[in-house]
Amino acid sequence: MSFQAAVLRSYEGPFTVEEVNLATEPAEGEILVEIAGCGMCRTDLAVRRSAGRSPLPAVLGHEGSGVVVRTGGGSDTAIGVGDHVVLSFDSCGHCRNCRAAAPAYCDSFASLNLFGGRAEEAPRLTDASGAPLAPRWFGQSAFAGYALVSARNAVRVDPALPVELLGPLGCGFLTGAGAVLNTFAAGPGDTVVVLGAGAVGLAAVMAATAAGALSVAVDRHPRRLALAEQFGALPLLVGTSAPAEQIRRLTGGGAQYALDTTASAPLINEALRALRPTGTIGLVARLHTALPLEPGTLDRGRGIRHICEGDAVPGLLIPLLTRLWQAGRFPFDRLIRTYPLADVNEAERDCDAGLVVKPVLLPQARSR
Repeated sequence: MSFQAAVLRSYEGPFTVEEVNLATEPAEGEILVEIAGCGMCRTDLAVRRSAGRSPLPAVLGHEGSGVVVRTGGGSDTAIGVGDHVVLSFDSCGHCRNCRAAAPAYCDSFASLNLFGGRAEEAPRLTDASGAPLAPRWFGQSAFAGYALVSARNAVRVDPALPVELLGPLGCGFLTGAGAVLNTFAAGPGDTVVVLGAGAVGLAAVMAATAAGALSVAVDRHPRRLALAEQFGALPLLVGTSAPAEQIRRLTGGGAQYALDTTASAPLINEALRALRPTGTIGLVARLHTALPLEPGTLDRGRGIRHICEGDAVPGLLIPLLTRLWQAGRFPFDRLIRTYPLADVNEAERDCDAGLVVKPVLLPQARSR
């Protein structure tokens, strides 16, 4: 079958929206999804800085959602034609961590999601000339009209929900909310510092508020901080003198948890200094240089760890987040601006310029 997709052909060039061909039907354990919407994530755009490790040309996009139109059957496919689904990251399903309900730490996570997919798979997508495109990005390649995915990384959702807006629950919003709800298990009386009020950070703020925890949002953009404040956070503008002291004042003596989405070494050290004894900071942004820790920042039992995909089992966390949204306690839709697929380059520019928190591409929509 043929359909439109946004193809990235060079690390420096724009996306091109073009006709692509899907060369195969769903195999056992796979489903074909008509994409209603796909969020644009910083990880998609980071392909440009991957030093060639993420193969091109490729169809990116890993926050897809839509409707199942075909299935390959098999005992592992509990999802049927007509089901509405949110797509999340890929995992092998049989390594030690997958079997321990930690699929974000799958032994094959990098190869399945970032660097070329499953070795046994032949190319699935080709361009109009028949040339192969890179294997599935995050098991999806959802900047497209359709995506052929493993049923393992699809989560059924209520068809009454606006399916075109749900894709970011599969990665960006899942990561921020999962860090608070899963990794930190924050609850009433806990304090959480969130460094960076982008999509991941604001999802963390919303999750903290929903859990009854106090949060402090730290950012350099007053407009982002105003949004965080609407979601229940105390705002702290980057550039404030003695930020660790300010955080301790706002949290009544120090925070128990901190979440970094910025990869800023100075901010990470300030957050560490603002932690209570035995406090923990979680890092979700990829560090591109060494992280120098200043003397004393890890004293008194403080800890630091990386968090991947919010430590989430998507099939458990995504339904929880949709229920919170329906209850008015996780208003992620307020972070979204939609774009027709044809406007993918405009969406990227707006994202880079900070004009939009979470762009969502609509493959079935016509360009303005």
